[in-house]
Amino acid sequence: MSGKDFHPQVKQLLDGELSLADLPSALRAEGEEALRLLAVVDREPVTFPGLETRVLAELRRRADSPSWWRRLVTPREVRLRVRPWTLVPAFAAALALVLFLAQPAPTPAASPVTVRFVLFAPDAQQVSLAGTFNQWDPAATPLVRTGTPGVWSATLTLPAGQHQYAFVVDGARWVADPGAPAVDDGFGRRNSVLSL
Repeated sequence: MSGKDFHPQVKQLLDGELSLADLPSALRAEGEEALRLLAVVDREPVTFPGLETRVLAELRRRADSPSWWRRLVTPREVRLRVRPWTLVPAFAAALALVLFLAQPAPTPAASPVTVRFVLFAPDAQQVSLAGTFNQWDPAATPLVRTGTPGVWSATLTLPAGQHQYAFVVDGARWVADPGAPAVDDGFGRRNSVLSL
């Protein structure tokens, strides 16, 4: 096996994820060889004489030397003498900041989104789209046949938000979009939901 990689299941054996008995019979010889090779590997921990002593000496040296960080974080007593008339501008600035931050941020106007509605209705003579965006008028948004037989589509630009809609097939049959979530309309039908 020199120069070759072990089979992935043999690697799992070496990692302790599988036992030799878990290997397929065709891989057991390779697994036994891998375990023999692993047994001869020197597993003694590597030590560096004197390293611990040198590291501890460097840590002590740094702890004893003054640093700007230690001076910065060392607690000390600070006394301030405040005259009442000097606080008026500070209070005015704080009040102005509070009033400024309390105003609601202007909300950016949501951009309209272009949406393509598609329905597969091979037996339909006409298909239209009715929804909250066209006051549920089945004549307002007719779909057109595409190049694919039985496929109808319409493209609309809608404002951001949630819209409910349904396809109207041949002016009489209301059909929920099979590719969109639906909700009960309260009249025994289902409306599709589009969130933009």
